Amino acid sequence: MLKKQTVWLLTMLSLMIVLSVYYLNAPNEGDLAYFDTDLENQDQVTSQSLNNSGEEGITDLEDEEELAKELDTSSISSEEHFAAVRMEITNQRSMEKERLETIVASAEATSEEKSQAYEAMKEIELLESKETIVEDMIKSSNGFEEVLVRNVSDGNVVVTVQVDSLTSKEANQIIQQTKQEFGEVDIEVVYQTN
Repeated sequence: MLKKQTVWLLTMLSLMIVLSVYYLNAPNEGDLAYFDTDLENQDQVTSQSLNNSGEEGITDLEDEEELAKELDTSSISSEEHFAAVRMEITNQRSMEKERLETIVASAEATSEEKSQAYEAMKEIELLESKETIVEDMIKSSNGFEEVLVRNVSDGNVVVTVQVDSLTSKEANQIIQQTKQEFGEVDIEVVYQTN
């Protein structure tokens, strides 16, 4: 009788083989879903930006373009946009973690390189944790349907909320909640309509 681990392993291997065969034989065009790299229709997404000083202005979502270069947000809903950006961030961080894990496991890497890689992995995990905490805090205290917090660079955080309109008071509250977790950083609050 086969052990559970053996059955699980065989199931995963067969699934991997089936997916590999499908991927290799899939047509290049047709019914496949893809994200268009053309961002010319980006202006159809309505967004409002409020920076730390409370000044209002239209934003062209440059930071989201950097994170999701392959997304055409004009053809997907706001919820799908949030999910797609989250997936892109998760994929980038997963690839970085894999690279760092390879360094840590490498026999050729020095102990200093391994230590730096391990610290970088811990930073990524801490960053993900902070983003999740802030998202949950903003959702629960303000009642927004969807919130996306991204640390786009050291000292620069973008908070995107899904709401019809955002007052300066709400934006300042979001900034304060974000500063509680991230400390003194530049915070940009952007909202998207439903």
